Amino acid sequence: MASRLRLTLLGVGAMASPRFAPAGLLVVCGRHRVAFDGGPGAEPPEGRLDAWLVTDEHAELRSALRCLATERGLVPHMADADLGELRIRALPVAHTSHPTCGYRIEAEPGTAVWAPEFWTFPAWAADADLMFAEASGWDRPIRFRGGVGGHAPVRDVGAEAARSRVGRLVYAHIGRPCLRAMDAGLTPEYGEWGREGHTYLLFPNRRAR
Repeated sequence: MASRLRLTLLGVGAMASPRFAPAGLLVVCGRHRVAFDGGPGAEPPEGRLDAWLVTDEHAELRSALRCLATERGLVPHMADADLGELRIRALPVAHTSHPTCGYRIEAEPGTAVWAPEFWTFPAWAADADLMFAEASGWDRPIRFRGGVGGHAPVRDVGAEAARSRVGRLVYAHIGRPCLRAMDAGLTPEYGEWGREGHTYLLFPNRRAR
């Protein structure tokens, strides 16, 4: 019998968020546990981890993440992971001038995507049952200096996710423009704001909930 896939948001904040801990995820499938990104205030709970994967090995939080992972006997890095029925693929995203990635997480219950930062919507996220996505900007993109990438806005991410048949879209890297939108009572046309500490479940032959 297939295990359910449990995905818990450890944090939903963009860098230096005044409200939320850094975007991070804990995935549990059967006896396997894998952490993604996170940082101070968004550490996975105690217990054995099979891996601590990151989307950007040059991110501002790399030193803090390295310290946190070292305490668990791990090194944070970008990589695939094959853990029995849980299969994780690191796939490239267009985001900045150096290589960055997102993750396609597959198990018998379904497919989830962890892609908290990107400039263009990743085509490989199509048909995911659940996607945790970029939300740095609200209604306009955030372009990096020098034109080397940036962050897609919620307006565009939602439209692309709908076109790509993503079943449930959760915004998990919430920046200041989106905080202002939230405070104004605005909600995305497609998708929902992520909630720190909330666990999202995938069951065999059922959509995410």
